[in-house]
Amino acid sequence: MNTTQTPLLEKKTLKQKAKEELLKIVHLTIYFGIWFCALTFLAATSLNERPIPLSIFGFALIKALLCAKFMTLAQTVFPIKVNRNNGIVGSLIFASIIYIFIVLGLNYFEAGMEGLIHGKDFITSMGAFGRANPLRVVAMMIVYWLIVWPYLLLIGANIVLGSSATLEMLFGHKTNSTKQ
Repeated sequence: MNTTQTPLLEKKTLKQKAKEELLKIVHLTIYFGIWFCALTFLAATSLNERPIPLSIFGFALIKALLCAKFMTLAQTVFPIKVNRNNGIVGSLIFASIIYIFIVLGLNYFEAGMEGLIHGKDFITSMGAFGRANPLRVVAMMIVYWLIVWPYLLLIGANIVLGSSATLEMLFGHKTNSTKQ
């Protein structure tokens, strides 16, 4: 199988791996946080809530942190791989769906744990996820997929092109930016 991944020429120490994992979680938290705060702001304005309480943005950021951790767990279990013959999109479309189901499952688990913390039954609390509305859960899955998909495409480009080429592709070449 013609699969491309980041080359590991030397063994990384546990400290290096932990640092990389933490950095990935921070980046994902910022990415998800921007999305979730924007969606929270949209929901608050749609409901004509005035004044908009700042605490809802704190909850959005906590949710972003949890989703970032869930996403990194999903990547540990099901690593991102790009097959050059299928291209980035073809290689990652199935993986994106797997990641969404992993994140969804972990969100159900989180709802169960939250219920236990508040003295409720674990299974009942899991069932209450998404306000116990299957259509709402499907809508959440679609929104999660729309959020995760660009991230996966960026990671796929990073795997195929390398970090510097991906950054140059997105932000331009450093020497060219000063000439224009």
